[in-house]
Amino acid sequence: MQTTIALECLTALSHPTRLDAFRRLVRHEPEGLSTGQLVDASGLSQSTFSSHLAILVAADIVVPEKRGRQMIQRANIETLRNLMLFL
Repeated sequence: MQTTIALECLTALSHPTRLDAFRRLVRHEPEGLSTGQLVDASGLSQSTFSSHLAILVAADIVVPEKRGRQMIQRANIETLRNLMLFL
């Protein structure tokens, strides 16, 4: 993992809401959680949480999957593994 990619991941995780969401997703691997479940757990509005989620997706530590009419969010365990090895 390159330093710039590691910094992007660490920056994405440096906010309490994003860190909490990511930790929740890790606990729910491999099935993931719907975006609605994550919003409910965060206590934030859908639009505010979506902004946080977009940062996690851009850093490639969360991967969205379309399942029927739902978007399921999953922790990217490979990126997490690479980040841990980098550190």
